Order: sequence, then C-alpha cells, then structure tokens
Amino acid sequence: MILLDKPYVSEYLKGRIAMHNIPVLDTPEARAALGASPNLMPAERFSAMAREAEAPRLYANSENAIGWIARHLADTGLPDRIDRFKNKVRFRQLLQPMYPDYGFAAVAFDELDEVDPSFYGKPFIIKPAVGFFSLGVHKVESDEQWPQTVAAIRDEVDSIRSQYPEQVLAVDTFIIEENIPGDEYAVDVYWDEAGQPVILNILYHMFPDENHLNDRVYVTSPDIVREHLAGFTELMDSIGRLAGLKNFPSHIELRLDADGRVGLIEANPMRFAGWCVADLTWHAWGIDPYSMYLCGERPDWDALIAQREGTVTSVVIADISSDVATSDIAAVDYDAFTRHFTEPLELRRIDWTEYPVFAFMFARHTKDNLSELDSILRSDLKEYLRMK
Repeated sequence: MILLDKPYVSEYLKGRIAMHNIPVLDTPEARAALGASPNLMPAERFSAMAREAEAPRLYANSENAIGWIARHLADTGLPDRIDRFKNKVRFRQLLQPMYPDYGFAAVAFDELDEVDPSFYGKPFIIKPAVGFFSLGVHKVESDEQWPQTVAAIRDEVDSIRSQYPEQVLAVDTFIIEENIPGDEYAVDVYWDEAGQPVILNILYHMFPDENHLNDRVYVTSPDIVREHLAGFTELMDSIGRLAGLKNFPSHIELRLDADGRVGLIEANPMRFAGWCVADLTWHAWGIDPYSMYLCGERPDWDALIAQREGTVTSVVIADISSDVATSDIAAVDYDAFTRHFTEPLELRRIDWTEYPVFAFMFARHTKDNLSELDSILRSDLKEYLRMK
C-alpha cells in the first residue's frame, strides 16, 4: 500500500505501481500523478485495509503524506513510531541507550538570539527538529559565527516555510547537537514482519569539503556495499529493537569515522531516499526497492555485487544556488548539463519555478574516475542557467 504526494512522483515508481497492482490512497496528489488509475483506493477502504494487519506494509514516497497517517490512523501505533523517527529530539532520546554520552538540546526558533553558543562544544550542528533535505542545517565552528548563523537560519526559514507541510519541515523548534565526524552514508532499509532489518541500498554522500552540508551527490558501488553491509545491518537491528519496528521502511543517515565508530545523524520514516533518489537502487543494482519492501523480499547482495564490480553509480541533485532568483531564470541548458557526464543513465527535469532544483541526473562511472562528480560538487551550476 502506497501514499503518493508532492514534491515528486517518478515515472519509475508509477510504472512499478501499475506492474505490481499496488493499492494507492486516492487523493488529489495521487490523481495528479496517476490519473484515473485502477490502483486508486478510497480513504475509508485504504485505512480499513491498513488496520487489518498488526503491522501493515505502508510506503509513502514523500513525508508530506505523514499528516494523513496521523489523522486517519491515529488509533494505531504507527503515528507515534513515525514521530519518534521524524522528530530529531525524540530520535536522540530513543538512541540514548546506544549513545549515552551524546550531547543535544532543543531550542525554540524564537529564542535562537538568546542562545549562548559558548555553552556548547565546537563544532556543533543546528537544524530544525523536524526537517528535510538539509534545509536549515548549519555547522557552527566558533562563538563568533553564531550571530551570522542565526541570521542565515532566519532568512532560510522565511524562504522555505511555505514549501513543505509541518509534518515534513517544522521550524518552530531546532536541535543543537554534537558534530558527528567521519564520512557520511545513507541506508535505505526496512524491518520485515519479524523485525529483521533488510538493507536495499547503501549510499555514500559526497561533499566538496567538511564545511558544506548540502545534498548534491550520492553514490553507491560494490565496494561500498561489500564494506558496510554487515556492520550497518547490525546497527539497523539495534535501532529496530529499540523502536519495536516491523514492516517499517526508513532512510537512515549516519557517519563513520576513521576508527570505525558509527554516529547516527537522523532517520526519515515511511520512505527511502527522498524525491526520486531511491530510484538509484534500480539504476545501480537492477532491483526495485518499492516492491521488495511491499512483498517482503531480500536482495541477493553477493550476486548483485559480483555482476557490477568496478562500477560506481551516482545521482546528482542539481540544486539552484540560493543567490539566484528562480523568477530570473529563462531556461536551463539540459544538453550541456548532460554532456558533463561520460555515461549518463537518466536525466529527470524538474520545474525550478516550484522548487529550487532543476534536475536529477543518474550516471555511471568507473571507480577510478570520479572527477566529473568532483567538479559538479564544487560548481554553483550557474553555467547551466540561462537568465532573462
């Protein structure tokens, strides 16, 4: 069972829904994506079916749909399990048995000016307690940096407050937390009906340097999965036991330091990687993450890795620089953007007038030549914009 919502429903996901005859909650957003699909199911029947199982297999392509679950399945335990993951303060509280010494604090948005930054060890991270897509996330390295950080947060809040519902991005409360060092990874995982974790993809989050926290480039490869599958599965098992999870999908972000210590960043409930980044699993491995979860299937990682040795598959989120007004853009040179990649797999054009992103690009690379990703990370991408 699937709930569809903005900001984006990929053609790949639409095709899988039709192929596997997956029930979809009938909403205006679902109709806009699917038209008069026979898969659409009225809300009363959908919610009744969700209650038939102790732990129904539900998937939401967007956290915008969390509000419907909170309203219509309020008498089940699902909304609380979702909130324990989505609310970063509650998530930190959940993880305290695993990380008893980890420091964090909640602070009201209206009280940011009153915060004494010297009280917190440096560097620290500040971000919305309920957030999405690295929106409003800042790293603070010194006390002197705090006033400009608060000013930047206020500017960002003014510009992004209307783009997402409060279940996805709520800016009334922020969390200040210890910086977690190391390389950043993301795991698309579900816990099956027995509560066992099933990892469907492991993504490495590339950054141009340690001071940038943007969502621009994610990659996966046989080397990445082979190195981390066992350890990350053990970690997911611990999380699942703490939260009592069954038939529950999530996109988990974490960091791994040079000594092999893992620090959990956040967990995004009811979905895999956001927008259409979850489709990287199909491009990289040839497996469908949605039907695997909904049908309770497991990847044969040994076989998948053997078939794709030496390759790296990426997704590039072509975001528009914050100093560019989208109203000033006349066009995007998609041909030039595509030519940047040696082996582009699929370009997905995005309406930049609605969201500050103009494309998602899936591409393949050899593991010893990632220079084209390096240059994309360091670019402001303005060379692909044609201004009015």
